[in-house]
Formats: sequence, structure tokens, C-alpha cells
Amino acid sequence: MALLHTLDMAELAYGSRVASLASALKEAGLDALFGWSPVTMGYLHGFKEGAHERFLTLAIHADGRVRLICPALSESQARRAGIEDIHSWRDGEDPLPLFERLGDDWNLRSGILGVDDELPAQMLLKMQGVLPAALFKAGGPVVSSLMQIKDEQELAQLRKAGKIADDAYDAALARIKPGMTEMQVDGLLREEMRAQGGKPTFCIVAAGAAGAEPHHVSDHTPLKQGDVVLLDFGCEVEGYQSDITRVLCLGAASADAMQAYDVVFRAHYAGRKAIQPGVTAESIDAAARKVIEDAGFGEFFVHRTGHGLGLRGHEDPYIVAGNDEELKAGQVFSVEPGIYFPGSFGVRIENIVTVTGDGHESLNREPSPTLLEL
Repeated sequence: MALLHTLDMAELAYGSRVASLASALKEAGLDALFGWSPVTMGYLHGFKEGAHERFLTLAIHADGRVRLICPALSESQARRAGIEDIHSWRDGEDPLPLFERLGDDWNLRSGILGVDDELPAQMLLKMQGVLPAALFKAGGPVVSSLMQIKDEQELAQLRKAGKIADDAYDAALARIKPGMTEMQVDGLLREEMRAQGGKPTFCIVAAGAAGAEPHHVSDHTPLKQGDVVLLDFGCEVEGYQSDITRVLCLGAASADAMQAYDVVFRAHYAGRKAIQPGVTAESIDAAARKVIEDAGFGEFFVHRTGHGLGLRGHEDPYIVAGNDEELKAGQVFSVEPGIYFPGSFGVRIENIVTVTGDGHESLNREPSPTLLEL
């Protein structure tokens, strides 16, 4: 009975999401959306199987109708996800007549059609060849308008993922020693995330000068006494992501490192203090950036202040100059200002937050107010 109740609740959630999407399609002037990404399809209908090079699309009409065109090898999984109108094809068969039939059944030959952001070009070109009079447009903004507002169940999963990242960091601290390589610390953090029940998705361990590379790839460089070490990592829980960045020093930290950490720490909280429903995304970036610029380090802050997070590690809203979107309760994003000194070290402090009715909630524990010395 409990399993049936869970399935019923899931069907209700997906039905509500499809209805919301249909309404958003009408508002955007789109007749239908063609989903392809396992993330998009999973969010809308619980079907998370990728097609790789095969033709597949979850079509959703502005009136709420749903049809899946998929390889026959995916049909069983799709039916278990509750999709009823399925048109499948076998390897060796041409799937395009199924798409042409969809165009006729739904009167889409001259329609305005949205496509998933991740839809491969080769698949879009085939769609355009079948419906040459239709206008194909980016459908990502419509889907994003729904996905970036998290419900309570989604927030619960994000809190779990955030706690696993926090706990993994705490557990790893006692085991990080000079002489270990970046890859060994990388493996240690992944091991701890798995032990806590998360599925590791990424890890950056950047020691010394490598810390000045915001997207450094962990390598076999050994950590040495005096290194400032940047740790950026995350995992997923039921598809929902975590992402955290912490910085430590092996042994006594230099005055420069302590100063840089203090500036970034203050910038982090300046950005978070500015979070309110109705303020613009770019204003959060500006608040954090001002602290770093006022300290004379503006040229060393080389990226945006944050990115949205949910079923994807990077999604709307982006906390960056030029984004005048007003924040809404339920949005989730990172606050991660940083300072990077080429050839020397880097500092970045990152927490994931969600916008609430009167400010924000952090989905991670608070960072150390001073540079941690191991």
C-alpha cells in the first residue's frame, strides 16, 4: 500500500508539472515542446532514460497531451513512468514517420514548436526536415521557468544532498595530510560522499598555484606544508545536486592567504545578505563583487557569483551582471565569490541557498570565519 501511495503521489506531481508546462507553453505562444534530455523528461514525467544516438522525444502539447516517440528498448521503462501514448520503433526501422504522424495528429505542420536545450542538432535537423513549415524555437526558458521554483519535496532532497557534502567534508578533514596527492584527496571526498549515501558527481582538489584555476582538474600533484588547498565537490540524491567549496591551509597560513580568505568570506555574506524575493539576480553579484573590489582585488574575481542548482548542477537563475530577473521564493542557487592569484593560490567560498519569503536559507553549514589551518 505504501508503494502504491508513493506512485500515486508521483503521478499527481508529474500531472501537475505537465499541466503547468502546458499553461506556460500557451503563454509563450508555443504549440508544443519536444523534450529530449533525461533531466527534462524526468522532471516532467519521471522518464529518465537517455537515447544517445537514437531518435527519441517526449512531446507535450499546449493542451496537455503527451506522446513519447522512443526506441522499442525504452518502451517498458516509459510505461512504468506512467506514459500512456507511446509510439516506439525498432533498430533498423525509420522513426521519422512516427514524428510525421505526430505532426499530423497534433496539427503541427505550421506550428511554433519549442525544443529542449540539449536536443542534438542531428535530431533537430531531422525534425525540421519532416516539418519544414514549422518554426522551431528554444524551449529551454519555458521549462526553466518551472524547474527553477522548487517545491518542498525537491528542497528536502537538496537539503539531504547538501548535508552529505557537509558531512563528507567534516569526515575528510581528519584524513587530509601533506604528501597526499590531489587525486588521493579527490578520492577521499568521493569515498566519504558515498559512505554518507550520496552519488558523487564531481570533485576539484586544487593545491597551491592550482587553486588559481577555478575549474582545475585534480591531478597527481602532492600537497605540501603551507599549501592553500581549495576543495569544490558535490553529489546527488535522487537526482538532486549539491555543490560546496571550502578552503584550508596545510599548516600555518601566510598573511596574504588570511587576508584573501577574509575578503572572500565577507563578500560571500554580503551577497547572501542581499537576497530577498523581488531583488534582481545581478544585485546579488554586485553586492559580493563590491566587497572584493573595495579591497583592491576586483581584477582577481574572474567569474559570476553563482548559478542555479537542482536536477542540474548549473541551471537558472544565474547570479551574474546583466541578469535583471527578479528572485522568487523557491529558487536555489550558489553564492561563491572567489579571488585567484595566478601562480600563487586561490580562495572561493560556496554555499547553496534557497530564496525564502523573507530572505534565504542556506542548504550547507556555514563556512569557517577564518582560514582553517590543519
